[in-house]
Amino acid sequence: MSRAAERLRLLINHLDRPPADIRAETTGALSFNSSYPQRLRYSWDTDLLTPDQRLSYEENGFILIKNLVPEEDIDRFRSAFERICRQEDFQEDAELFRYCNLPQVLQYVECFTGPNIMAMHTMLINKPPDAGKKTSRHPMHQDLHYFPFRPADKIVCAWTAMEKVNRQNGCLVVLPGTHTGTLKEHDYPEWEGGVNKMYHGVRGYDPQHPRVHLEMEKGDTVFFHPLLIHGSGMNQTQGFRKAISCHYASSDCFYIDVKGTTQENIEQEVKDITNRKYELGSDITFQDTWAFRGRLVQGERTSL
Repeated sequence: MSRAAERLRLLINHLDRPPADIRAETTGALSFNSSYPQRLRYSWDTDLLTPDQRLSYEENGFILIKNLVPEEDIDRFRSAFERICRQEDFQEDAELFRYCNLPQVLQYVECFTGPNIMAMHTMLINKPPDAGKKTSRHPMHQDLHYFPFRPADKIVCAWTAMEKVNRQNGCLVVLPGTHTGTLKEHDYPEWEGGVNKMYHGVRGYDPQHPRVHLEMEKGDTVFFHPLLIHGSGMNQTQGFRKAISCHYASSDCFYIDVKGTTQENIEQEVKDITNRKYELGSDITFQDTWAFRGRLVQGERTSL
């Protein structure tokens, strides 16, 4: 038995009851399906991840899968890119939303969400060359800051490089292990030259924490936890850096009220932008903006 497999066996042997995130993260009631494969805190044993991969996600909060999305799919996504280059979401574009339904992506997503899967937030990322003001940077942040649903441990992002991504064109940078902490306060960083709209940055993290730059090839895909602190640097090349991503959540997740929490600032900003764009009035809620986006991609829609 490998060292990683032995460590997993010891972890699983300590699980004599459902994990804390399912048991009682909040007042919402979630059932534990004992017939489904054994879950550690952050992952399910679906026989897909190797012991090393599963331990890596449990300890670091991310795993990188090389060459997961075939080149022909990436090329089709790039061809469709121009049709919606001015939009933020692509749920209504059948060709680009196909990324969220790719079987090779969903089989990994299920390792972290379980079998009932919602696509909650989809993005085409077209990182521009920096004009000298460093505005192509994305501040370090936790994605959970933007989400009014829980539990966090049943949410995961899939992020696929559509071309070679490296430190020169602004690859992702992650702080391994920060997913084991809590959601921190976020706000706009006080950067000279400013920052893009809704690019909130995390406050109070350790800048000396070890970091990993995720250099990737076309088709490589990283899966990461919504509490993992991450960001990206400047694009110092002359071309746009393209990636495609989707945030998935178990349909067993449930909405929460973020009033009185550190998420109130992003709640108000999202509501203001939604009202200006769609003229829906003041009755729109933060939860409404997410319920409108979410789409079932596997299993049953049980809550979200």
